[in-house]
Amino acid sequence: MPTRYYIRLQDPETARGPDSSLAFRAHGADAFADELQQALRSDGLFERWRALQDDPDEVDPALGATDPGATVSGAQDDLHIDLVVVTALPSAVLRQRLHLLAGNGWQLRDVTAA
Repeated sequence: MPTRYYIRLQDPETARGPDSSLAFRAHGADAFADELQQALRSDGLFERWRALQDDPDEVDPALGATDPGATVSGAQDDLHIDLVVVTALPSAVLRQRLHLLAGNGWQLRDVTAA
């Protein structure tokens, strides 16, 4: 069953993950939404991160789950960006992908059934 997550990037310019090769490159609400949507729909970001680990074979394969039907919309609101994510992925996978992309530069504002 899909879940709707309301995410805020308080300062989009600093919402970048700890590894620049994995972090958001986006500028603007639509671009942030597109990057996150792609990270949820495919395993590309996960596989790049996994390859950087000391022992890639020991990484929990459940973290590589994807949701081809995931959607993300973005809206600029004053200086921050609000993202609405609808996905059937477990919240742990969403959090891991957001951490890779935005580091600590995101806030979970609300969660509802989709």
